[in-house]
Amino acid sequence: MSDQPLSAVVLAAGEGTRMRSLRPKPLHRLCGRPMVLHVVDALAELDLDRAVVVVGHGAERVTKALLEHTVAPLLVEFVEQAVQRGTGDAVAVALTAFPDDDDFDGGDIVVLPGDTPLLRPPTLAALVRAHRQAHAAATVLTAEVAEPSGYGRIVRGKDNRVARIVEQADATDEERQIREVNTGIYAFRRSVLAPALRRLSPDNVQGEYYLTDIIGVLHDAGYPVTSLLVDDSMEVAGVNDRAQLAVAEAELRDRINERWMRRGVTMLDPERTYVDTSVTLSADVTLFPGTLLQGDTYIATGCEIGPNSHLVDCVVGERATIANSVARAAEIGADSVVGPFATIMAGGRVAPGTVTGPYFISHNDDEEVGAP
Repeated sequence: MSDQPLSAVVLAAGEGTRMRSLRPKPLHRLCGRPMVLHVVDALAELDLDRAVVVVGHGAERVTKALLEHTVAPLLVEFVEQAVQRGTGDAVAVALTAFPDDDDFDGGDIVVLPGDTPLLRPPTLAALVRAHRQAHAAATVLTAEVAEPSGYGRIVRGKDNRVARIVEQADATDEERQIREVNTGIYAFRRSVLAPALRRLSPDNVQGEYYLTDIIGVLHDAGYPVTSLLVDDSMEVAGVNDRAQLAVAEAELRDRINERWMRRGVTMLDPERTYVDTSVTLSADVTLFPGTLLQGDTYIATGCEIGPNSHLVDCVVGERATIANSVARAAEIGADSVVGPFATIMAGGRVAPGTVTGPYFISHNDDEEVGAP
């Protein structure tokens, strides 16, 4: 998109009190993968020089999860926001990971929250393109929603450009009627970001430094501020509680199932078929209703799984059939027939061509069913 440097900042320091959980909010799982990793995945189409994740609550756990699962060549750096004083403060903390070069006048920074797991890489790439084509100081990704309650509202000036963003708690009755809302996803010209952050004030209902206020600061200083309206508001929906987590999970599962069906997998009832992001399926696999596949499971060509089967970290050979059964960390050989109502314990192996029969249970890690 440009030969200018591009960086990204992911804000993942929040505690997520509405989750009512001891687990840090960014680590709540969707389709078997921590939420923040889905957000990092959205950076895939950007040619980044640097990616910085701001951690806070549960910092060590969040850092460990990202280090273990982030795919090269993206190298992620971490900075800790020890005291949560708002999103503006979080971005200021993130900038401490950047070289101290005040004379630097090139490049852009994408800022996004760690709780928007449905964001697609093409949308983020489109935001950067729009930002650079407009030569803007800041570009806001916005959405139009039927129920804007809880979101920051986009307030436009006489030229129809974004003049400021007002948070729900600080909005007037008239401003609360606005349906165009802030997604919390931005592209900033790097050279203006730090100076604008220094002009933020915690003079608001929550006593925090709002990153949203930076839009008004830049607009009032005469800098061009633009916006890009996202096509599907679901894509930028934030996850703040368990109900919203379930909605995001359902949307992500629909995407996963559609992708596999287009690659040659048959699902008799996609709404009752659950496949984690880490699962690998081959062509001509058939999944019956009630199938749940998790972890590093691999299903070879021609297999029939289900109904009502649950496999975790399993390898299933070609043309195997598994019905109404449960297996964990097991190897199931080609042309075998498992179930109905079989249980294969961790480490169990079903030899190729074996028919276990109903109600079979493998009892130890070394057992190989059907071995000569």
